[in-house]
Amino acid sequence: MTVPSKGTEVRLAARPEGWPTLETFSVVQAELPPLGAGQVLVRNLVMSVDPYMRGRMTDVRSYVPPFAVGKALDGGAVGEVIVSKSPGLAVGDLVLHGLGWREYAVVGAAGAVRVDPAVAPPGAYLGVLGMPGHAAYAGLLKAAEFREGDVVFVSAAAGAVGSLVGQIARLSGAARVVGSAGSAEKVAYLTEELGFDAAFNYKDGPVREQLAKAAPGGIDVYFDNVGGEHLDAALLLGRMGARFALCGAISQYNLKGEIVGPRNLMQAIAKGITLRGFLVGEYTDLKDQFLDRMGRWLTEGRITHRETVVQGLENAPAAFIDMLRGANTGKMLVKIAG
Repeated sequence: MTVPSKGTEVRLAARPEGWPTLETFSVVQAELPPLGAGQVLVRNLVMSVDPYMRGRMTDVRSYVPPFAVGKALDGGAVGEVIVSKSPGLAVGDLVLHGLGWREYAVVGAAGAVRVDPAVAPPGAYLGVLGMPGHAAYAGLLKAAEFREGDVVFVSAAAGAVGSLVGQIARLSGAARVVGSAGSAEKVAYLTEELGFDAAFNYKDGPVREQLAKAAPGGIDVYFDNVGGEHLDAALLLGRMGARFALCGAISQYNLKGEIVGPRNLMQAIAKGITLRGFLVGEYTDLKDQFLDRMGRWLTEGRITHRETVVQGLENAPAAFIDMLRGANTGKMLVKIAG
């Protein structure tokens, strides 16, 4: 194929205040940088949009640098090597890398991991076999110190991470698995397809009341993707010695002004509750174990996953905004080519 000299990319046009809009982004044609020794040119096939990206749009100190205004965003993507100056990667290889939001990416070989389309389709390496799956596995089993017989509550349970947390808990011997989601359809998905024992639509009434009905004896583990009212309710319903894994707080990402902390934090003291924030990068030592177990669960049909796929790189901004608003079930992906 003809080696391209330009490609489409999505840039951060302005830092959002509150909810991002389509004007937060710009879709442009850009010159591709020259390919250096040890690098490959990748034609991206599919990319990921994830909640953590919202934090990187704000210029605040965090565990990862913020996106730069006027520059292309980045994130997980899987693509095909079309030119290689790396002895370890050949033209035609499919690789997982961190330069999404682009049609073409120049990637160092150290930042590209070969994936096998015979094992799973490209999108799976951005979801169930990728960062969200790794976060679900490590967050539940290590950060939350899951124990057989626990009652587990998962917020945003129909999302990329939450949907896997509930299934891993069930496969690991949870006594009861409860999830919250934002629609009746998602609630049905949790209980009818994923095997949750109970689920509720958080829009139907106070989370505390609905959680109390779904887990009348209280909870031992809370996997938090939402924060806010969900975290307050979990603190009230937590049993003695409960363990909370704090993975995200999507209810607060787009708020303006001062964010008020949990109102029921005294419950953590009274009940000896552990609240542990975590980053998936802290658990790289579990990556091989995760891939082995998740791969077997998938092969055996014991884990199921769903993807919401948006077509076209130019629609990545809309997909990202829709994901923040909960429009997806399972992993939100943007198909770029192929």
